[in-house]
Amino acid sequence: MNKSLLFWMLAFLITAGSAVYQRVTGPTYALSGKCTLDGKDIPYKFDRAHPGETNHTVKIETNDESISGYVEWKRFKTQDEYTKVPMSFGNSMLSAELPHQPPAGKLEYKVTLQKENNLITIPENKPVVIRFRGDVPLLILIVHVLAMFIGMLLATRAGLESLSKQPQLKNLIYWTIGSLTVGGLILGPVVQWYSFGAFWTGWPIGKDLTDNKTALIVLMWVIAAVMLKRSKNSKRWALAAAIITLIVYLIPHSVLGSEIDYSKTEKQNVSFLMNR
Repeated sequence: MNKSLLFWMLAFLITAGSAVYQRVTGPTYALSGKCTLDGKDIPYKFDRAHPGETNHTVKIETNDESISGYVEWKRFKTQDEYTKVPMSFGNSMLSAELPHQPPAGKLEYKVTLQKENNLITIPENKPVVIRFRGDVPLLILIVHVLAMFIGMLLATRAGLESLSKQPQLKNLIYWTIGSLTVGGLILGPVVQWYSFGAFWTGWPIGKDLTDNKTALIVLMWVIAAVMLKRSKNSKRWALAAAIITLIVYLIPHSVLGSEIDYSKTEKQNVSFLMNR
C-alpha cells in the first residue's frame, strides 16, 4: 500500500476516534442508562444541554400508567431548595418541564419513579446537570465542526508525515493552520456568541477551556510553521504540535465551559431594584 495513503487512513481513524471520545466524555453529552423498578427494566436518557428559549422537557418511557414520578431541580451551585414537579403520563411516557435559563445557566435535576411501595431515584449517585444555551444557525455549526475536524485530520497527517525520512510538511502545516483558524478562531467565537452571548471567554478574559485549547493548538502550529525555515529539525516541531493537538482533542468537550454565577446575578438584581 502507498505510504501516503496509509498515513491518510491512519490520520482519519485517529481523528475520528478522538472526536468521538471527546464528544461522549463531555459534560453536555446525554446521560443514559437503565433502572429497575418492581422487576421491570426502564431505560432512560437525560439531556445535559438545551438550545433555544424554551423550557426543557424531561421524559422517560415507562409504558406503564401505574408508574408515577416527579422531577426535583434547583439552580446549579446554589443553596436553593429543590423544586418538586410532578410528572404527567402520556404516549407511554412520564414527562415534566424544567424552566428555561439564560444562556450558560445550569440546573441540576433528578427523577424519582414510584410504583405502589417501590420507589427509585435516578441517577442514584448525583443529579444530572443541564446547561442552557442559545440556538446556533445550523450552517455555521456545520462549517465550524467540519473545519475543526479537517484541522485535526491535517494535524494528525502532518504528525505522521514528520516520521518520514524526508517529510513534505509545508502544505500540511499551512493547511492545518488555515483550517484551525477558520474553525476555531473565527467560527468558534461566532458559535460562542450565539450560544452564550460572548465571543471569547478564554485567557486572559476567562477560563473557558475550549477557547484556551483552540488558542494553544493554533499557536503550536504557527511555531511549527516558523521552524520550517529556522530549524534544521523542523519535523520535530511538527511532531510536537501534532502530539499536543491530539492530547488537547482528547480533553472532553465543554469542560470548564461558560457558566452563570447565580450569586453574582442575584447581587446585580438586588442592586438594580435598590436603584429604581
